[in-house]
Amino acid sequence: MRHLEEKYVGKHLQMAPQYAPSLRSRLAPLLLFLQTGFIVIFALYIEIDSHVKVDGTTFRNFYPEFQDVNVMVVLGFGFLCTFLVRYGFSGSAFNLLVSVVATQWALILNGIESWYYRGKIRINLRSLIVAEMCAASAIISVGAMLGKINPVHLILITLLEVSGFVLNDWLLQTLLKTPPLNSIMLLHIFGAFFGVMLTWILYRKGSMQRFEKEKFDSKTGLFSMLGILFLWMFWPSFNSVLVDNRIPGRKLGAVCSTYLALAVSAVTAAAMSVLSSPKGKLNMIHMQSSIFAGGVAVGISISVVHQPWEAMTIGLAAAVVSTIGFRYLKTHMQFAFYCHDTCAILSTHGLPGLLGWLAQLLLQIRDFDDHILAIRFAVFHICAIIITISLSLVMGIMTGLLLKWNFWRPPQDKKCFDDQAFWEFPHLAVRK
Repeated sequence: MRHLEEKYVGKHLQMAPQYAPSLRSRLAPLLLFLQTGFIVIFALYIEIDSHVKVDGTTFRNFYPEFQDVNVMVVLGFGFLCTFLVRYGFSGSAFNLLVSVVATQWALILNGIESWYYRGKIRINLRSLIVAEMCAASAIISVGAMLGKINPVHLILITLLEVSGFVLNDWLLQTLLKTPPLNSIMLLHIFGAFFGVMLTWILYRKGSMQRFEKEKFDSKTGLFSMLGILFLWMFWPSFNSVLVDNRIPGRKLGAVCSTYLALAVSAVTAAAMSVLSSPKGKLNMIHMQSSIFAGGVAVGISISVVHQPWEAMTIGLAAAVVSTIGFRYLKTHMQFAFYCHDTCAILSTHGLPGLLGWLAQLLLQIRDFDDHILAIRFAVFHICAIIITISLSLVMGIMTGLLLKWNFWRPPQDKKCFDDQAFWEFPHLAVRK
């Protein structure tokens, strides 16, 4: 009788629900401490720049471009992260949380040099846009860990990733005299490699076999496609907003080049999706990951793309690389290198980013008449990518080792990709 009783109790203990660990004592204090600190810093050291013009452009003309970038960061990436069946709340809301924390932190870090020399940090629309681009880099990195970490992890990743990206931007502009536009546009490469290294350090054994809740359906796929469309529509503004408008035709050229690259990558992604499918059908995930690959690649090389056919060729090559990378590289990365990349950021941002870097190198060398200058540019260009990748990997390792500490209460494998670990669902509550 005692044996049967122990067996009965043990069976029910195994069937008992496993609740996600509470973050009350960690998330709330961390957020309140950070936000209070930001307010104090802004009160003491930051003021709004009263200049009417930014790079020769009036506020009235510059504000719509700022809004375009804002829509991309908040709506575009937000809806993009809703493709998981039971992670829609977290995918969209945590994206907003990451973006606003990253933007505030980037404004402070980008203004440290100004504070050192002037005692004040002046912000304007341009500095806000640069800060939101830093936030985009953090969002890309978070995509590799989407669904497998809690909000405390997200905040720590955001702070460290943005710090690393701002440091990389400063190193490139200070040591290599890289133009600001070229150094900032490396956000795709930095964010992708940071995220890949992070997911390698924080690899879960449950990733070898697909997580039970790592699924998508037609409804969530439609919301995710809506995010892709937002990104696709506003990507020309993202690539051209920091282009110097004082050079006639440069901003228009950047917009046209980005649109053409996006258009070609969309067509090519559809073709490659059909070719790589065993049944010869379109794959929505392939389309979502590769439809804006051309925008990523041409954004990094935008300063040297002058002809429409150049942008279109880059868009075609980027879509091919991205689709093939998603089809084959994601699985091999998981089984060979223990990297479970949820959003396939390496194929979506990393590989197209490297392709854009290579295109910039080749096109710039072609434009040089002096071979010595061409070699010098090549050396500096190669050093820039080495510094960017090296720093992203180092920062990814440091962040991963910090997050491995169980103090941050990582979710169990059964609670990954599940909104119920972090959100209240009143309609599911048990009424007594």
